[in-house]
Amino acid sequence: MAGADQLIPHLFRTEYSKITSVLCKLFGIEHVELAEDIASETFLAAMENWPYKGVPENPVAWLYTVAKNKARNHLKRDHLFATTIASQISHKPGREDFPEIDLSDRNIGDSQLQMLFALCHPSIPVDAQIGLSLRILCGFGIEEIATAFLTNKETINKRLFRGRERLRQEQVAIELPSAIEIEKRLDTVLTTLYLLFNEGYYSESQENVLREDLCFEAMRLTEMLLQNDRTNLPKVNALLALMCFHASRFEARRGTNGEWVLYNEQDETKWNQELIAKGVYLFRKASMGNELSTFHLEGGIAYWHTQKADTPEKWENILQLYNLLLQVRYSPVAALNRTFALSKARTKEEAIIEAEKLKLVDNHYYFTLLGELYQNIDSEKAISNFQKALSLAKTKMDRQIIEERIRKLTGS
Repeated sequence: MAGADQLIPHLFRTEYSKITSVLCKLFGIEHVELAEDIASETFLAAMENWPYKGVPENPVAWLYTVAKNKARNHLKRDHLFATTIASQISHKPGREDFPEIDLSDRNIGDSQLQMLFALCHPSIPVDAQIGLSLRILCGFGIEEIATAFLTNKETINKRLFRGRERLRQEQVAIELPSAIEIEKRLDTVLTTLYLLFNEGYYSESQENVLREDLCFEAMRLTEMLLQNDRTNLPKVNALLALMCFHASRFEARRGTNGEWVLYNEQDETKWNQELIAKGVYLFRKASMGNELSTFHLEGGIAYWHTQKADTPEKWENILQLYNLLLQVRYSPVAALNRTFALSKARTKEEAIIEAEKLKLVDNHYYFTLLGELYQNIDSEKAISNFQKALSLAKTKMDRQIIEERIRKLTGS
């Protein structure tokens, strides 16, 4: 079993949101901060006990017991609050004067799904919806959310505060909404899960190449949507297919020393064929409908990346999918990735012309791509672009890759 210093952060990521969701459903959305506080205090207790007394035989059960006890203690201390909560729940003969705290798998799943839609209420600005979901449901730290939004911690704290206040004012119910409301809120729910997966797949707030726990948590929450008939929709299947295709290459993305392995250098025998097959199955289900979402297009691009052979068909398909994606929703990152596909489907010269039009001078990927494209065409320009990329790179892994490219070109 992993030591407490490794296990607690992992369990915080997977269990904090479960405890918070159940308590918030019990207390009501207006007491979301109390639910968060009790969940946080539970993990603080683990940090204070486990390093000295040892990790319990069943760590999750230990956390749930402590969370229940802390919630009961709060209810006992605040009799008026406990009475208000109890009055909202039907009593059974012989039960205590405060409600049962149900941390069963079924109630956790129901609470998280209901909480996900509550946080994505249309009265709350979209950026606050996503921020609150990442914080409460996914256990993101403030710095991680700030990185995901490319902003600072102060801005995120203000955004979360205003979002919580709006939830209180609107008295949003924690329940699965009507079919019409699900349709209104689903895009934000899916965007939140997409952001969570991406933060794990490549995080600029961490030095790790890959944070699988984040990715698998995003996949678990997305799978939860598919288990409910009202949310088992084509674009949800498309999102999970996209995640499966990316997750299939996790092992190959990481080298023996933890370094990042670029796509062209990956060992395809390490690709997880079961996840690829699951992605294909989900992608077929995603095609049963009239909507073509960005998840369908990105899922198609990810599928073709599970085909290792460098065939003209592969890169032409990827190029055309990027063309469609940019028409549906333009983003500089997608435009940059399109130029790489263009270099593979057509020529590097054509791709350089298109890439330089983007002028993403604050983005180290932009200069890294130009450095790659100029190799074997103009070594001086390649080196110059790699040096600019190095000055902008945020993580140790990125800097190592760029430095290696410069060494190969300069022979030093």
